[in-house]
Amino acid sequence: MKSNTMTTALNGVLGVSLILSVIFCLQFIFVTRELRSLTGKAANINATRANMSGLINDCARYSEKNPALDPILESIGVKLPKTAAPKPAGK
Repeated sequence: MKSNTMTTALNGVLGVSLILSVIFCLQFIFVTRELRSLTGKAANINATRANMSGLINDCARYSEKNPALDPILESIGVKLPKTAAPKPAGK
């Protein structure tokens, strides 16, 4: 019987290629799942941020009618604290 080294070498290359293809396919599947998960979480965070911004803006507008909200808005940094008017310069 003849031993064909070229066929053996090509079969070895084919086997290595098959194993690497399976590994890369699994990596792609896992990365794609993670991307979908993170995209959903990012969309949820952006929606929550938009809702909170709207709520803060509504509270800031309402505080013009009801100044009792001013201390709360000042504590979270939405409004600047009211400071005393500057004194006129004396001679």
